[in-house]
Amino acid sequence: MNPIQQTQSIVFKWVMVGGASLFLTLVASAQVQTSTNVEHGAPTQTVNVERGEVVAVSGNDLIIRREDRELLDFPNVPDNKTLTVDGKQLTIHDLKPGMKFERTTIVTTTPRLVTTVKTVTGKVWHVTPPNSVILTMEDGTNQSFKIPKGQKFMISGKETDAFGLKKGMQVSATAVTESPETVVSHEVKLAATPPPPSPEPLQTGATLLVVVMRPVPAPVESASAEPAPQTLPKTASSFPLMGLVGAGLCLLALGLRVKRALSS
Repeated sequence: MNPIQQTQSIVFKWVMVGGASLFLTLVASAQVQTSTNVEHGAPTQTVNVERGEVVAVSGNDLIIRREDRELLDFPNVPDNKTLTVDGKQLTIHDLKPGMKFERTTIVTTTPRLVTTVKTVTGKVWHVTPPNSVILTMEDGTNQSFKIPKGQKFMISGKETDAFGLKKGMQVSATAVTESPETVVSHEVKLAATPPPPSPEPLQTGATLLVVVMRPVPAPVESASAEPAPQTLPKTASSFPLMGLVGAGLCLLALGLRVKRALSS
C-alpha cells in the first residue's frame, strides 16, 4: 500500500469512527426524551412617570432638573442616542435649556411555571443509591444519571426507589421538575416639548415711546399769522351814530318852526 492509499485509509477510518460516534450519540439522545411545558400567570404592571427640564448642555454633558428640584448629571451622552420631539430625531447637540422631558417606565411582571418531563429507559449497570445510577442503553453505551430526590422507577410494572435497583434490571424512569420563574420586561416611553420662544430683544439705541391719549383743544388762530388790516377795525356799534343824526334833525325842525313863528 502506497503512502497515498495509507492516508486515504486513515482518513476513512477516522470518518467512520466519527460517524459511528455521532450515530451513538443520536441513539442515546433518542432514549432520553424531554418535554417542556410553560404556563403563564396573570401579568402585573407598574407605571412610573418622571418629569424634568434641561438646565444646561455642554458638549456631550447634560444636566436635567427633576420635579423635586434634584439635579441629574448625565456626562458623555453618546451622539447616537436620540429622542423624538415633534416627530424629529434629536441628539444631545440639539437639546436646549428650557426643554421639558417626560419619561414613562412601564414594568410588566409575568409569573410562569416551567414543567420539564424527562423519560429515561435502560438496563441498570451500576447504582449508587440514592444519588446516581448508570444505565446501559439499547445501543450498548452506558450513561450516568443523577437521581433526583424522591425519584421513582418502574420495574416490570412495579414502582420502586433507588434502593430497589439491582444490576441487570430493565428500568424506566420519568423525572418531573417544576421551576417557577418570573419574567420582567421594561418599556420606556420618552416625550419632550421644545422650550418656549424667547422674546425678541430691543434694538440697540432704540427709545421706548409711550403714547398718552388726552383731549385736544380746538386750534386757535394766531394774530401774528394774519396780515395787517388796511383799515381800523370796528370797535363799536352803528346805533349811537344813528341817534345823533336823529337828534340833529329834530333840532333842525325846531329851528325852522321858530323862524316861521317870528316871521309871521
